[in-house]
Amino acid sequence: MTIKTRFAPSPTGHLHVGNIRTALHNWMFAKKNGGDFLLRLDDTDSVRSKEVYVDAIRADLAWLGLAPDEEERQSNRFERYGARFAELKLAGRVYPAYETAQELDLKRKIQLGRGKPPIYDRAALELTEEQITAFETEGRTPHWRFKLDHETPIEWTDLIRGDQHFDAALLSDPVIRREDGSWLYMLPSTIDDIDMAITHVVRGEDHVANTAVQIQMFHAFGADTPQFAHEALLVGTEGKLSKRLGSLGVSAFRDKFIEPQSIVALLARIGTSDPVEPILDVAALIDTFDFSRFGRAPARFDDEELAQLNQKVVHLLGYADVRDRLPDNMAAAAWDVIRPNLHHMGEVPQWLQVVTGPIVAASILTEDQEFVAQAQTLLETLDWSEGIWKSWTGALKEATGRKGKSLFMPLRQALTGLDHGPDMSALLPLIGRESALERLSQATA
Repeated sequence: MTIKTRFAPSPTGHLHVGNIRTALHNWMFAKKNGGDFLLRLDDTDSVRSKEVYVDAIRADLAWLGLAPDEEERQSNRFERYGARFAELKLAGRVYPAYETAQELDLKRKIQLGRGKPPIYDRAALELTEEQITAFETEGRTPHWRFKLDHETPIEWTDLIRGDQHFDAALLSDPVIRREDGSWLYMLPSTIDDIDMAITHVVRGEDHVANTAVQIQMFHAFGADTPQFAHEALLVGTEGKLSKRLGSLGVSAFRDKFIEPQSIVALLARIGTSDPVEPILDVAALIDTFDFSRFGRAPARFDDEELAQLNQKVVHLLGYADVRDRLPDNMAAAAWDVIRPNLHHMGEVPQWLQVVTGPIVAASILTEDQEFVAQAQTLLETLDWSEGIWKSWTGALKEATGRKGKSLFMPLRQALTGLDHGPDMSALLPLIGRESALERLSQATA
């Protein structure tokens, strides 16, 4: 059996961080097991589904490195859904219902008011031919419900949540087709999972009740059920489900200069017993991916943790990894010098300017100005080499008696305009002799 997972977003908006995590875990599980990862666009909602969102979903997955092995669109499969729906009608597993949305809402409120669960009462099954004729004469068109088997317990062993048990009598018969003939989520999804040979369904724990219903749909078609893994949902740092997480997508991460490797490294492991680490090689993350490592507690998404992880990831990126994103005048040597000081790639231009200039001159303390002038005079006499910083500061130490911070800080400030930054022994050769002498002169002007 070939392992096959699917990521099934609706192209009615951009992916958010929760979607991205689901896609990642489906992709990782398939890759670990030598299987296939399917992108299935659930675009049955013709009004809200937009091609711009289809393109965005593809682009987001590509940016993250999650290449699907196949792609399907539900909008190409309406004829198939109709044929399988007809099979269920013939078997008596679907039925028409004529209640309006307002009538159903009133029923739910009455049930809740009586302390009962708001489950559909199957009143549609008791309608007489006369009542149905009256509804249709009135202009009502039915929606269609799937009839659950109340006699058969629903059970499965979830790869994360363990053994699951549902009493079908405590669930509402789900609406599967609207009055206008359009499809709701659950039946087309089940038909697709059967036809596309999906072996594992990985999704959020908010779908657990849907899974219970869909298991009966699989059985109604005489099909084997996939294995299910329902992950704990993401929460924000405040410990609650956050609406903000629903707006965090690839564009938001890019705006903050977050690397795709950082997103993958974080989302691969939050909610598991494994540490979150700056791992660039996705194969190493795939190797440790295991649903048995996932906890039941909500997975905590922390912006600060992501920012710190991103900084570590950037420090691991080689010149070849970022060359096409660097300024044209930035060579490998400059990248190697600047990289340890970056929080993110958005800071590259400002650090490159420290090398190429012009810089904003720092205010040199009065007691240091004579020392900087002396340093300039001494530098003019030295042979310029890769070890110039060491030979220059060694000569200054001997000539002035200064050492430590009192020796190095005024030189850094004069040469870079800053009191922190890259290792000066590596930076000074990049600045160059003429620029260094000019900056020292300007610092004491």
